[in-house]
Amino acid sequence: MAKIFPSLFAALLVSVSASIQAAETSGAVGVTTQGDMTYRAGLGWQWDKRWLESSTGHLGGYWDVGYTYWEGGDEASGRHSISAAPVFEYVFGDGFYKPFIEAGIGASFFSGTSAGDQKLGSSFNFEDRLGAGVKIDDTQRVGVRVIHYSNAGLAQPNDGIESYSLFYAHQF
Repeated sequence: MAKIFPSLFAALLVSVSASIQAAETSGAVGVTTQGDMTYRAGLGWQWDKRWLESSTGHLGGYWDVGYTYWEGGDEASGRHSISAAPVFEYVFGDGFYKPFIEAGIGASFFSGTSAGDQKLGSSFNFEDRLGAGVKIDDTQRVGVRVIHYSNAGLAQPNDGIESYSLFYAHQF
């Protein structure tokens, strides 16, 4: 099953990207609270809605689909996860460089019930994220992000796990 995750995710990315006009690809390198590495590849696309537009900025968002490889841990080295989330994004200003903050809650599926040394209790988990960064000419984004995964008490144990990462995204 673990070897199928990367192939299924690649097929999903190809099929979704074929129907999207303004998609973006992203990559992230992170570390968990336990010191293990994470590597994430994603595909996103911007919503065509804006709210709270003012001279300060605007609220918008994007859909994000991602694949994460989780290194490390004595019990669960080499886990995989796929996730999907709507992400709200507040963009400040309208210049070439625009700072932003983001937050989102989505769903994820892991290739097992633990990641690193954390026992997640189930393969299904929620994905909560907070991030900040800079948009560059509306085609690139660079930033930092923390993503927390847990099953919200639907199964026991529910240790949860976080990934603190640096990310880069490019719109094509």
